[in-house]
Amino acid sequence: MNETATAPTAPLRARAEIDLAALRANVRTLRARASGAAVMAVVKSDAYGHGAVPCARAAVDAGAQWLGTATPEEALALREAGLPGRIMCWLWTPGGPWREAIEADLDVSVSGMWALRELVAAAREAGVPARVQLKADTGLGRGGCQPGADWSELVAEALRAQSEGLLRVTGLWSHFACADEPGHPSITAQLTLFREMLAYAESQGVRPEVRHIANSPATLTLPESHFDLVRTGIAVYGISPSPELGDPADFGLRPVMTLSASIALVKRVPGGHGVSYGHHYVTPGETTLGLVPVGYADGIPRHASGTGPVLVDGKWRTVAGRVAMDQFVVDLGGDEPPVGTRAVLFGPGDRGEPTAEDWAQAAGTIAYEIVTRIGTRVPRVYVNEEQAG
Repeated sequence: MNETATAPTAPLRARAEIDLAALRANVRTLRARASGAAVMAVVKSDAYGHGAVPCARAAVDAGAQWLGTATPEEALALREAGLPGRIMCWLWTPGGPWREAIEADLDVSVSGMWALRELVAAAREAGVPARVQLKADTGLGRGGCQPGADWSELVAEALRAQSEGLLRVTGLWSHFACADEPGHPSITAQLTLFREMLAYAESQGVRPEVRHIANSPATLTLPESHFDLVRTGIAVYGISPSPELGDPADFGLRPVMTLSASIALVKRVPGGHGVSYGHHYVTPGETTLGLVPVGYADGIPRHASGTGPVLVDGKWRTVAGRVAMDQFVVDLGGDEPPVGTRAVLFGPGDRGEPTAEDWAQAAGTIAYEIVTRIGTRVPRVYVNEEQAG
């Protein structure tokens, strides 16, 4: 479990400060961009590393009408924490907690006949109709039912179970493959196929409450994809889905997480001194080194060895040598900030610090991974928990 606090009671080795006011503002911005569609705040993977329950509450406070998770266990944890309203989960495996999900009044996604049959059996056992959303594979090639005969069979079986009072089809949905690549031909192709699969299901008698395909990039750039509901994940946390689409500020978003650590040691070393495992960095001359007490066990990407940026005492520094399990080193260039000085790895970027996107570029990955991978040894410290007004 992540530690949570309004403010640290003692100096912390490291902390991820989560600005809930920024999150609420992001949700309001996304609502304004949603073209009248409802907004789902996706809080899977512990809210992309930000803390699922506090972030879910803040999102609902800001007007998100739905919450979304990948696994049913994540959704059930939200219910256990007292989160009301509509919660959807979509990543199921055989023998999953179908009955618990039904009794918790979750919307569950079904992509194929095996899942529908397990869901119907659980609904019979529970004596409560399930809320089900049928997922169409319009081209992503992951979850979802294939068009044609497979979709026809799934729709027919769902309607049969609905006529028996075992379930209610509450939604029809799909997911884009390349919405973060402006102009990609798959976007139009998927929208066309989604409309065709919707039309077929509705011609057979399905009356969904919501139809949805838009993720964060589609919410920001493809109003024609909004339908009844948009699913916003990374944008809720103030991170652009893709640098090609624009920076967070271009969309009126602000990054929510600031990751920092207290410098644990500052020491002067001669030129030619090897630093960290393998001596992939050797000091070019006499200098000072600062020890930052976080490493890949805390989610700092080892792939950013030698490239990851850090703000120390008002200056950008770079990881010197390899990131180790619990620590890494920065070359301070002769400066001697006091031990305990805050090293900021990333944040919103408007106070001179690097951003999660900067770390993504340094590690050859995406900003989603940078924030999501921050581990449980790093306490989440929540600020601006109360909504103004």
